[in-house]
Amino acid sequence: MTAGRQSSTRRRVIIIGAGPAGLAAADAALRRAAAIVLIDSAPRLGGQFWRHPSPTLDADESLQHNWSRFTDLRSSIRDNPAAEVITEGQVWAIDREPGRRTPRIQLATGPVDGPGRELSSLTGDAVVLATGAHDRTLPFPGWDLPGVVTGGAAQAIAKADRISVGGRDRARVVVAGAGPFLLPVATSLAAVGARVLGVYEAATIRRMSRGWLPRAPWLAGKSPELTGYLARLARHRIPYHPGHAVLRADGDDRVRRITIARVDDDWRPVAGTERQLEVDAVCVSHGFTPRVELPIAAGCRLTPERFVQVDAGQRTSVDDVYAAGEITRIGGADAALVEGGIAGHLAAGGAINDAELGGLFAAKRRLDRLADSVDDAHGIGTGWTDWLTDETLICRCEEVTNGRVRSALEATGSRGLRAVKLSTRAGLGPCQGRICGRTLEQLISAGGPLTDDAVIDRRPIATPIRFGELARLTDDQEIDNQGSDQ
Repeated sequence: MTAGRQSSTRRRVIIIGAGPAGLAAADAALRRAAAIVLIDSAPRLGGQFWRHPSPTLDADESLQHNWSRFTDLRSSIRDNPAAEVITEGQVWAIDREPGRRTPRIQLATGPVDGPGRELSSLTGDAVVLATGAHDRTLPFPGWDLPGVVTGGAAQAIAKADRISVGGRDRARVVVAGAGPFLLPVATSLAAVGARVLGVYEAATIRRMSRGWLPRAPWLAGKSPELTGYLARLARHRIPYHPGHAVLRADGDDRVRRITIARVDDDWRPVAGTERQLEVDAVCVSHGFTPRVELPIAAGCRLTPERFVQVDAGQRTSVDDVYAAGEITRIGGADAALVEGGIAGHLAAGGAINDAELGGLFAAKRRLDRLADSVDDAHGIGTGWTDWLTDETLICRCEEVTNGRVRSALEATGSRGLRAVKLSTRAGLGPCQGRICGRTLEQLISAGGPLTDDAVIDRRPIATPIRFGELARLTDDQEIDNQGSDQ
């Protein structure tokens, strides 16, 4: 089923994801006089980066970064008659319609848990994938306790509801993990009343210096942002501890204390440096995992690091399919905006040598060096497995422990992901391996490369869908404008 509202000569671009990359792609495509369909699963545009406050609260720009850029993009899209915006739209599958070059988007529109979603499909002349990423948290003993949350979840609650994790006023919170994202998480929590006891960064000073200093001339543009975060840490008296990691969490009905220790350059705990802190919550993020289920379904080739492979114009290995933002590399919102602008321009029929792309390509070169620095300075070290015990949960959905995974590897003599999943049920729970999948792969491949071609991100059904919804799906449904930005 396709929409027939666009003119016969105007290119129609389908954009999946309305965070920074998707919004920039939509704006760029509209500027090239294309018609666009912008789809996002949330009720309002902005993605995780520009998460809105609850409807009962006024916008608080102090908790947002570059909010004016969002409002400008939203206005340019909302006010353009060639733009169709579908919110609460879950793309549950991508397949191929016979005789068409571009993939067919299978869409369920309505509240994600609602029983009355409308199922439909649509196609266009080009597709831009901008599905983003989610937090990655390495397991440690007690990480399944209530009160242990991801950094992204803690920040989302602060932005949406202006409350802190921890369950009480002036909750004692620790922010830990790796990467620059820890800084906005800590400052957001402090702004909504949390008592942030410290930011514990696993990367050592030596490793951060090796990652950041060689590219310092290219990173000058980010200095004001970094200075701003450091000033807020100082204002709230939040100490920053490089070379430290959370080794375990303890408690009864929720987390009550954590054990922190120094780690070396490879994230291996340094014996004798352990100490405990009494906490109400701990927010942990060790980077991000790209959401590549839909790119895989579309047939896009991945890099060895499991990002979507793109060329200089953000084109994937599939004709007329583009990718932008965190699914091509974890580079932050600024990089996502640049990549989205390039992808939208070319998807709408522009050329890679068009003059208006010159500034975007220059910015991309600089931001690529920033991403290189983040990878080199804060990438996950190999020694983190030293803090695991046999009782540490790896797959929380199916309650599969590290010991069970290790026993399965020894019993089967296999280093295949499929064999371990089937013998332990790790990665087969409700989240389908989104939380534990990359960790499981790392544990299996510790003794050598994986011996099968199984990929944890290959999910033909990308989001849950009811059998009753599938039964209502017909080939002749027609999609209309089923949502609008609020």
